[in-house]
Parts: sequence; structure tokens; C-alpha cells
Amino acid sequence: MRSFLALVVAAATSLVGLSDAQAKSTFSPARPPAIPLAVRSPYLSCWQQAGSDQGNGGYLAGEWPTFWAGQILGWTGLIRVDDYVFTWMGAPVTSQGNSTPPVVNQTAFYYTSTRSVFQFDVGGLINMTVEFLSNVSPTDYKRQSLPFSYMNVDMASLDGLPHTVQLYSDITAEWISGDRLAIAEWNYDVINGASTATAKKARNSEPEPSAGPALEARQDQESFTTYGTHTAYTGWREAVVHRPSAPPATSGHINPLATAMPTRQKATNTTVPGSDNSTQPSGIAYHRIFRQNQLLFSETSDQTDYGYWYYLTDNTKNLTHAIGEDILVRSAFETDGYLNNTIDGNFRAINDSFPTFAFSKDFGTIGRNNSQSMLFGIALAQEEAVQFEGANGNQSVPSLWTSYFSDELDAMSFYYTDYAEASTQATALDNQIASDSDAAAGSNYTLMTSLAVRQAFGGIYLTNTTDTPLVFLKEISSDGNVNTVDVIFPTHPVFIYLNPVLLKQLLDPLFINQEAGYWPQAYSIHDIGNMYPNATGHNDGMDEMQPLEECGNMLIMTLAYAQRANDNAYLTKHYDILRQWNEYLVEEALIPMNQISTDDFAGALANQTNLAIKGIIGIQAMAQIANRTGHAEDGANYTNIAQSYVTQWQSLGINTAANPPHATLAYGMNDTHGLLYNVFGDKELGLGLVPQTVYDIQSNFYPTVFEKYGVPLDTRHNLTKNDEAMFAASVSSADTRAEFINVISQWINETPTQFPLTDLYDAIAGDYPIVSPATTPIFFKNRPVVGGYFSILALNSAPTTGIYPVANATDVAES
Repeated sequence: MRSFLALVVAAATSLVGLSDAQAKSTFSPARPPAIPLAVRSPYLSCWQQAGSDQGNGGYLAGEWPTFWAGQILGWTGLIRVDDYVFTWMGAPVTSQGNSTPPVVNQTAFYYTSTRSVFQFDVGGLINMTVEFLSNVSPTDYKRQSLPFSYMNVDMASLDGLPHTVQLYSDITAEWISGDRLAIAEWNYDVINGASTATAKKARNSEPEPSAGPALEARQDQESFTTYGTHTAYTGWREAVVHRPSAPPATSGHINPLATAMPTRQKATNTTVPGSDNSTQPSGIAYHRIFRQNQLLFSETSDQTDYGYWYYLTDNTKNLTHAIGEDILVRSAFETDGYLNNTIDGNFRAINDSFPTFAFSKDFGTIGRNNSQSMLFGIALAQEEAVQFEGANGNQSVPSLWTSYFSDELDAMSFYYTDYAEASTQATALDNQIASDSDAAAGSNYTLMTSLAVRQAFGGIYLTNTTDTPLVFLKEISSDGNVNTVDVIFPTHPVFIYLNPVLLKQLLDPLFINQEAGYWPQAYSIHDIGNMYPNATGHNDGMDEMQPLEECGNMLIMTLAYAQRANDNAYLTKHYDILRQWNEYLVEEALIPMNQISTDDFAGALANQTNLAIKGIIGIQAMAQIANRTGHAEDGANYTNIAQSYVTQWQSLGINTAANPPHATLAYGMNDTHGLLYNVFGDKELGLGLVPQTVYDIQSNFYPTVFEKYGVPLDTRHNLTKNDEAMFAASVSSADTRAEFINVISQWINETPTQFPLTDLYDAIAGDYPIVSPATTPIFFKNRPVVGGYFSILALNSAPTTGIYPVANATDVAES
């Protein structure tokens, strides 16, 4: 198996367009529009903007990290080497000249599926490697349930000489709420008896349940842990106040020693707090920060308004800490090389002298043979995860991690001391995805899939109990809905590839809510809540109406899970409502009424060719569901209908007279075309419903309409969607598939967009699109739909034939 690092080395590196006189960082396998730093959930989602719209090109120093939506998340890194102070993260202002200390020289950056790694030259004296690890554990629910992330800093002598080194890092209260006027509260403490230096393995000894089918509860009644009263959603949205930041003291990302040395700061006190050699501290030191007025199930500017944030590190010799005003705390380190272990007791607004929570460690002398490291952890603890309208009405559903740990500190201790095992598992996943992607479609495909993993998994959250896990997804950036069916659908290939049971557990809340009778329509619901984390349904029947889209999606995804898990019992359990949705498709799929599809930004349209084929594939999926559950008569009937419809659909939706022939945007609109991405479901399920000639027609046609960064979604606009493009690519010929991959990977490297991967952009300019008559761009960002990049790998598990033999009731009962 080729390691991911080998693929990185083999990939062509990208360079940022700085002047020739300045040092340049390499970026492998690409320079993303935004670099994932700590990305584990919809709320723990920290990025470094890189695209030229507002980013700095992909450098960790000199620019603040941000929440996915763009607001600053104060996260700072400073280092003193031989009493010279440098910035390696953020854009901190200190009292020394009221400016940012000189930035380190970033020499390289690379990413894997779980890591973002920066390499720095610190004044020609020290080599630094800063690794951000957001582990993804698709089948290990204990670890996947923890919304925690790591940052590890390694330091070694660069010139072979000994150097005195002190390291500093802090976070600010900006992490705890998007309402910068909210009052922050905090405390500092130590978890005794646990550290990365002394921990052996996971401290919890209880067996961990499997995340596979054996874990699934097969009962009709779902149960939840219920907390007493709970607060209705009271979030509001307002402009975020951003901290002004001074420019770095050096111009560009260069070696500061090549121009002028930073000011050398002599320590005013040679006795470092905590440096008494007579005792050896142990445990985990942590800052705990939270919003004083906890607003349960509330957001402001998409940041959570409840829960407790932790910043952790080993409580080791020569560790010091401080809580106070940002400039004062950072200046103390700049001047002295350590902190005074003081805690500011003035709880105040987030933007009032920016409360800052810092650690510093004196490493003494680092020479040729004694490299040193320091591990930090950032975590969000929310015991109550989601408000969900289940079988028994609205209930509070707990975070799944509460089933594994007795309390927050128990979880923190496990997570922090688990770094070695988490890193090992992350490396295995990195290598698996890289190897599989490279074998399937080459290094440019690996570039795409490895960047998409953290973003896709960062959109979901595991809840409830180990007996019945429920997964909730936020429709990030486009409108904040909960478990949006047509967002789960483009995301689901990554779950089919890594663990199909996760897909089932995303679908479960949709089934539970609708089978309880809350949703009054005959077709599938669009989502189960207007604003995450409130999955409180749409009992008035008024959500975003995409009836044909969502019925097709639910049938296709349900069967895709059941095929791979061999779980016909799941189909039996939900047969009645699946049949109900299919009856809607029988009535509406062939000749779709005027309606929107998942591409709602493009507007409503009747007789959409691509939308119709999704419904027709959904009918054939229902035929196989019927056959798998002993409903032979239904199976035969729906098969006949699907085959009749697909024959008529070809006559209605394929312009065979064109040169070359192609599918149309809508029936009769022969001068139009579009991405026919919905035929993916036919291949995914192994149905063989859509003739191969249709796939060949589209494979031959797409190369004639490629723009610089992709094939336009349809002839109404120049915009494209890369998730849907990858659905089309996965069922195209090898040459056409390669062209899709090449232009999308080129876009990732070159796009001026600065937020986490957008799935929607201008196919010519590569920037956020403007759809007339609007005059402002559509900012899709950080949406989990990039899981659709895994469509090629998802097809590896597709059945050779999805046509299930007609089973009798006895066979089904035994299956």
C-alpha cells in the first residue's frame, strides 16, 4: 500500500504568488481555499482562509483562524528562540510596538484526510512542525462521538546548535458564541493522574460496541434519554464584531533574519513559575470557557450558544498559564518567556478586552539530539445535543459520548491521553483513502477525497445511546436545516464507502418523525427542522417542497444501505412509508410538475429530465425493496412501471438529433443540456434500469461543454456543482471521468474562494456564482455534500446486480 505521504511527495506542488525575493511555501497535494485546522462537528469547525478573495494564500502566521462562516476564532502561537520572539499562528498584537511579532518562515504545508501539517523555519535556528489532527473514526463510535481535536508542535534545532526555546499558545473567548456581546465565564484546573507522558492506553475498560449491523436495535419503539425542561430556539443573527489586527512586523512570509532581527527580550525574572525541580507536576491542565448565560439549542451566526469549551495540555514541568486581556497576556510572554499563573476574575463580554486563555512552556535548551514537542487539545462538551420530535414528542437527545463517559472531565482525560492511538488510527484511515482513491482514479482524485473527509464528517453529530445511535446533520451555510434529505443524498457516498450504518442512522430520525404521524403530506419531508440543532419537524406540512426529489432520495438511500448491510429487516420495518412515497413517484415521476429540485437556487421548472430519472430509479428501487421483503406482487408491478417509464423518458429527454446527442434540461427543450447526475443511483444500486447507451451519450457529450473549472450545471447559468459533477463523472467513461477530476482538482488549487470548500461556483471564473436577477454571490461553504467526491469509491461496493430474486415471506423472515 502506498502511504499518503508518498502520494504527497509524488504530487506536483503549488506555489503562492509571492515576490521572488520572498520565501515561498510549498502546498501538497494542493493549496485548499481554506485549510481545516480543528474540524469535528458543525460547531467545532476552525479553518485558515487561503483563497485570494480574503485569505493570505495558506499561511498559518499573520492571519487569524476563523469559524467556517468567517468570524475570527482567536488562536495564537508564539515562540521565543534565544530570546527572540516570533509568531507562528494568528495575528496577535502585543504591547511591543503595538504590532504582531515577526512571523516564522513557512516552508511547506501538506494535508491528508485527517491532518493539516505546517513546517516552519524559525529564524534559521529552529525547525517547527505543527500538526492539526481531527481524527475521523467511521466505525469507532466512542472516538467519533467526541467533538475534540488535537494540535501537536514538534521543535528541533535547524542549524545543529543548541538554542533556548519557550513556546506559547492561547485561545480567546471568541470560540464560545457568535454573539460577541455575550458574557464569558471561565476557570482553570488540572485533571490529576493523567497525561500523555504517563498514560498507557484508553483508561475506560468497558468493551466498546461495534458500529456495524450488530449494534442496530430492531425494535419498533425508539427510546431517548430525556432531560427535564428545555429552552425553545431563541437564537438571533447579527453582525459579528471582528477584532482589528495589526499587520505582521515583516512584509510577507519571509525569513525575518534575512532583513532585520526582531527585538530581543531579556527575561526580567529568571525564576519561572512552576520550575521548582523538587516536584514533578502531572495530569492535564485545562482552561474551561463558556457562555455565562447558556442558551440551550441556540445559535448566533451559526456558532453555538451553549456548552463548555476546553483548551488542554500536559501539566508538566515549566508549564505556566494565564487568563487575561489578549494584549497583556501575550506581551507578558514576549517580555519574560513565561506566564505568571494569574487568572483574571473579571467575567465580561467576549469582545471586551478579549479574554484570553494561555499556556506557555519553557523547554530549556533544544539541540541537535533532543527535539521536543507539546500537545494541545481543543474540545467542546455539550451533554444535550439536539431537540428532536420523535415518537413521544419533542425530547432532548444527549450527545453519544455521554454514554461512554461519566462526565466532561472523564471524556477530556480519555481524549487527551488517547492521542497516540488516535494518531495511529488516523494514519490508517489516511492511507486507506489515499490508496483506494489513487487506485480508482489517480493522484488528483486523492487530492479531492482527502480534502473532503473532515468537511463531510464535520457536518454530522452522533447522539443518543450506544444501543440506538442517531446521527444528525446540519445543512451548513445554505439554510441550517436538520437532516435535509437532499443534502444527505449528495453526502452519502462517503458513508457508503466508510460505514453504511452511518447512513442508516442519518435516515432513522427522518423515519421516526414521519412514521409518528407528524408530517401530514403523502410525499417525503424535506428536512426535520428549520434550524439545527432543533429537529422539531414541520407539523404544518410546510417545509421546502421538493416532493419528487426527496421521495427518490429516500428510496435510493434506504436500499443502498440495506444492500450493503444485508439488512432486509430495515426495509420491512419501514415498508409502509416507503411504499407510500413510491406511490407518489408512480403518479408524478415521468412527467414532473413545475417544482424545484435539489438545485433550488436555479429555480422551479416543469418536466426536468434529470429530476424525472431520479424518480424513475426510485420506483425500480422500490421494486427491489418489495422483492426483498416478500411483496412479490408489488415488486413485479413496480418493475413494469419503472421499465415503461424509462423507455418513455428516453424519448422525452434525450435529444438524439443533436450532434453529439445529449440529455436536455427539460422535455422538448432541445437546445438545452445539463448534468445528468441522477443516473448515479441506477449504478449505485446495480439496477441496470438505464440503458448503457444513455451513459455513453453523456460521456461523449460532456467533453464538448467543459469550461475551465467544470461542466455547467445546465444552460441557464455558468455555475457548476462539484458534488453533482462527481456523480456524473463516476458513471462516465474513463477519459471523461478523468477530465472531470482534473478540472475540479485544478479549481481546488486555483479558486479565489476563501471559505471551506464550496460545492457551487462559476465554472469559468472559479469564484462564488451570481445567479440573475440577484446581484450578490451565493456563498455555499463547508457543506457536507463534498462527501459526493466519494461517488467513485462508493460504486466499488455496488452489487453486480441489484435485481433481487422474488422472495417468499418465509425467506424474508429468515434473512
